[in-house]
Amino acid sequence: MSDGRPGLHISLPATPENVAVARHAVAGLAQAVGMDEVGIADLKTVVTEACMNAVVHAYPGGSGPMEVEAGAEAGELAVTVSDFGAGIKPRADIERTSLRLGLSLIAALSASFEISGGLGRGTRIAMRIPIKAREESEGAAAAEAPEATTLTVAEPRVLGPVLARVVGALAARREVTIDRLSDAMLLTDAISADAPSGFVDGRVRIDLSDGDEGIALRVGPMEPGAGERLRRGLELPEVGGSLEKLADELKVEGNGEADYLLVRFAARAG
Repeated sequence: MSDGRPGLHISLPATPENVAVARHAVAGLAQAVGMDEVGIADLKTVVTEACMNAVVHAYPGGSGPMEVEAGAEAGELAVTVSDFGAGIKPRADIERTSLRLGLSLIAALSASFEISGGLGRGTRIAMRIPIKAREESEGAAAAEAPEATTLTVAEPRVLGPVLARVVGALAARREVTIDRLSDAMLLTDAISADAPSGFVDGRVRIDLSDGDEGIALRVGPMEPGAGERLRRGLELPEVGGSLEKLADELKVEGNGEADYLLVRFAARAG
């Protein structure tokens, strides 16, 4: 970070209690260079995840150094988190003490993301987060921003992991609790398993939106009757219940020509 703009370099032990130190230091720099609160929230999340990967994976059975650098470059805050240990080795989620979404969450919340290093050579995670939302160019018409993220998945077998990661990234932006996120993952897994049969061409289309009230999914358009079949597929006759109870709202809308499955997970009450 040597472009002469405000920056920082932190060297500290890779311990859980130091993750907060790094997170708040980088957030302070972000505030100083004009990043808004939404951007700072995303920044704190990715710094936490990158540092926790170093804490959990870098020095098995011991401890070692972690370095964090941050600086403003070309309208973005460039952040790197480096360790000098064994390299990242994925472990079971039960051993994780971070947000449990790891590197996929960093990639989702960053404008760009790169991981380098290798076994025995340490790990370097580099991220870039916009300081401000992209402004409309003077005299140029701005493209209309979509109200939702739209997924179209041509290969049904990849729908589950793709949908789970996107839902996780959206939930991380909102006050969705870990318990509600777990419920969302269970329900989206079930939807992913059955949804392809409702589309004539096998291509699954899902709109996802997030707001202060939580996150919502809209699956469709499907052939008439497919929405109710998908809903019935969530039933658990052996226990007399249904996975649809995991959502705050789940309903089917149809107009005789197409069906839509609507699912909503509410944010934590303020």
